[in-house]
Amino acid sequence: MSALKVEITDAVKQAMRAGDKSRVGILRMITAAIKQQEVDSRAELTDADVTAVLSKMVKQRREALEQYEQAGREDLAEKERTELEIIAEFLPQPLTDAEIDGLVEAAVAETGAASVRDMGRVMGVLKPKVQGRADMSAVSARVKARLSD
Repeated sequence: MSALKVEITDAVKQAMRAGDKSRVGILRMITAAIKQQEVDSRAELTDADVTAVLSKMVKQRREALEQYEQAGREDLAEKERTELEIIAEFLPQPLTDAEIDGLVEAAVAETGAASVRDMGRVMGVLKPKVQGRADMSAVSARVKARLSD
C-alpha cells in the first residue's frame, strides 16, 4: 500500500475518533475515488497515481467553486472550499513561480523545443514533475508563452 494511501486512511481514523463528521465524509470521498481508480485500472495505485487522483479532485473542486461563486451560491462555494482544503493536505507542497519557470526552462532545453508546435513534448517532460504541485493549465500557459518568444 502506498504511503499516501496509508496517510489518508490514518486521517480517516483520526477524524472518526475526533467525531468530525464532515471531515470523515470528505476523507471517505477521497478514499472512494482512490479505490474506484484502483478498480478501473485493476492495480494498486502508487503515490504518483494517488497524487494524480487528488489533483483531478482539486481541479474539479476549483471549477465548481468558480461556478458557485459566479452564481452567488456562497453556501455551496464554502462546501467546495472546505473540500479543497482537506484534499490539498495530502498533495505535495505547491511549486513557487520561480520553481515552475526553472522547470519550464529545463524542459525546453531538454527537449530542444523551438516553437509552440513542440509544446506537447515539453508538457510530456513537465507533467510528471509538476503533477499535483501546480495547476497544469497555468504551467501550459507558461510553456506556451516561453515558446512564443
